[in-house]
Amino acid sequence: MTRSEQILKLIVEHFIKTAQPVGSHTLLEEYGLDCSSATIRNEMNALEKEGFLEKTHTSSGRVPSPKGYKYYCDNLRGDRIDSSVKYALQSVLEKKAQSVEEVIKQSCSILADMTNLASVVLGPKINEEHLVSIQIIPLSSNSATAVFVTDQGYVENKTFLLDGKESMDDVVKTVNLLNDRLKGTPIADLVDKMEAMKPALSDFMVGQDIIYQALLEAFLKFAEERMNLYGKENLLSQPEFADDAKKLRKLLGLIDDPKAFREALEEDDSSRVSVHIGGDGTEDVSIVSAKVNIPGGKNASISLLGPTRMDYEKAMATLDYVSQTLDQFFAQNQEGGTSWKNETNNKKPN
Repeated sequence: MTRSEQILKLIVEHFIKTAQPVGSHTLLEEYGLDCSSATIRNEMNALEKEGFLEKTHTSSGRVPSPKGYKYYCDNLRGDRIDSSVKYALQSVLEKKAQSVEEVIKQSCSILADMTNLASVVLGPKINEEHLVSIQIIPLSSNSATAVFVTDQGYVENKTFLLDGKESMDDVVKTVNLLNDRLKGTPIADLVDKMEAMKPALSDFMVGQDIIYQALLEAFLKFAEERMNLYGKENLLSQPEFADDAKKLRKLLGLIDDPKAFREALEEDDSSRVSVHIGGDGTEDVSIVSAKVNIPGGKNASISLLGPTRMDYEKAMATLDYVSQTLDQFFAQNQEGGTSWKNETNNKKPN
């Protein structure tokens, strides 16, 4: 590691720990570098000119830039896993008869607790899922529940009341007809296909509008992006967001919009764990993501979300361990039941 790299590493890690700009005297006094304060300042000036550091308006200290964070993640960070993470995850996976949904939920809670960040899970893209079946379950003489299942194990249901004009036999016939015609349809296309079918089904659907509307409402919900967030309170406790209402609004807008969040991950590279640092609409936010192969052959995305000042070493190593462990677990338990519900330029420093 060159002296320039050593200084960049120390600045990143000190700023992550303190949230305070770092000056040459701090580096010299706290880390005992074998060089003068003037030499450290020269190195910091060079790192700033090359875009790895930024100077704040409030002090003479420097803070890492997105380019500096990225270089740190790719070249300078360590690879540490707390034993408590391994123990907690193993305790989850040892439980019997769990759904995929429950395993991922508990794993994401562990990630949030152990990293003091928020964890986010995105299900498979809706254009990669297809409807497997619609099932009708009578509850009484005037109520029933329709259950929808995809080829990725996602389940949605809709309970509706009959107004006395429809018999349960008519309900079953209607659902069976729609089931036959919609089976295999991509989830993203369900609503449009169902609406296109309506004129051709008008004679059959006389008196069945309650059923049709109930199923249509369920499909509208069904076609939404599935995103679940854990550890939201960890974000609100970060000084970057707690002390800046504008930054907080941007962050909340991102986590409230699954489509925007997925788009923020689209630039991810092919590495197992990828890092998104800042960018349009997410200038003060970093996202560390990994794919998990869920039963059914598709990928879910698990991410850690926090300020650009997050502890990348801990976040990346912990997420890598959890995603690899889940991949192994799901590969060994393919026979188990599944359920999925909605709840820069890196030039090297000299």
